[in-house]
Amino acid sequence: MSFFTHQITRGLSSSAVRNVVIKHVTIIGGGQMGAGIAQVAASTGHSVVLVDTSEDILQKAAKGIEGSLKRVVKKKFADKPEAGAEFIQKVMQNVSTSTDAAAVVQGTDLVLEAIVENLKVKQGLFAGLDKVAPEHTIFASNTSSLPITDIASSTSRLDRFGGLHFFNPVPMMRLVEVVATSATSQESFDSLLNFSKALGKTPVSCKDTPGFIVNRLLVPYMMEAIRLHERGHGSKEDIDIAMKLGAGYPMGPFELLDYVGLDTAKFIIDGWCAMDPGNPLFGQSPMLNKLVAEGKFGKKTGEGFYKYKLSSARPSTSPSPPSSCLRL
Repeated sequence: MSFFTHQITRGLSSSAVRNVVIKHVTIIGGGQMGAGIAQVAASTGHSVVLVDTSEDILQKAAKGIEGSLKRVVKKKFADKPEAGAEFIQKVMQNVSTSTDAAAVVQGTDLVLEAIVENLKVKQGLFAGLDKVAPEHTIFASNTSSLPITDIASSTSRLDRFGGLHFFNPVPMMRLVEVVATSATSQESFDSLLNFSKALGKTPVSCKDTPGFIVNRLLVPYMMEAIRLHERGHGSKEDIDIAMKLGAGYPMGPFELLDYVGLDTAKFIIDGWCAMDPGNPLFGQSPMLNKLVAEGKFGKKTGEGFYKYKLSSARPSTSPSPPSSCLRL
């Protein structure tokens, strides 16, 4: 009987979101990712509310969005300064800010979370918003390493919950991984796909597996590069050069690790190892653990696998990170 009731309830819930076009978006988290997503959504005509815990964070995010738009204008409207100024004004009018998530989600089509990679924090956020958001509202997480299913379990809208994994810098990176759990309805998934396309992005469909597609391939690749170096089978410099010149990659694995953060890489591999301890691809690296324990996180701290000048934040042996470098 309970199974029958669940199926009817899910069917009714799914019908509520059928053919919903996402126009109003609430983005939780005013950091680099949240602000980047807000910029792209506002630039494509969506009404965006950016939410964070303090006005200072939100003011900084708004200033960052405006600064990013000015850089866009320099290229897109080089000969038309008035049109460029009008474009910035129009986009910024599509963005509002708030510190009250519960209030603003009551009129939104999509709630997209881009906060700290902590399962309990994400679950707490969505559990609270689930009680006040309209029935048709779709929830999504921008997590890069946590299972969407686990995050969604804190809500009653499992069929209206999915993943939207953007890459950094959001305005420049074209890819979005659209993630479906076993409970995500086709209607909700289609809405997330169409929303991604409306942003001018190229979406790819993913199942709710560790790392989705990109990070599931990329993180083990970087970890194996470290193990190769640990075994004495190649210096970090030679491995980086080999992958750039031999595979055509814009950065070698050690340069990329320093760019995205050794602490971030360790956080991801630790989580995957806990979920699947017998998988050799998710094994620990003594070298990585040692560097993180010493506070050498890479570019952002001035030292990782390479040493950096914090003013320029790049190793003398490496080129500056290209725009194609992605967030893990």
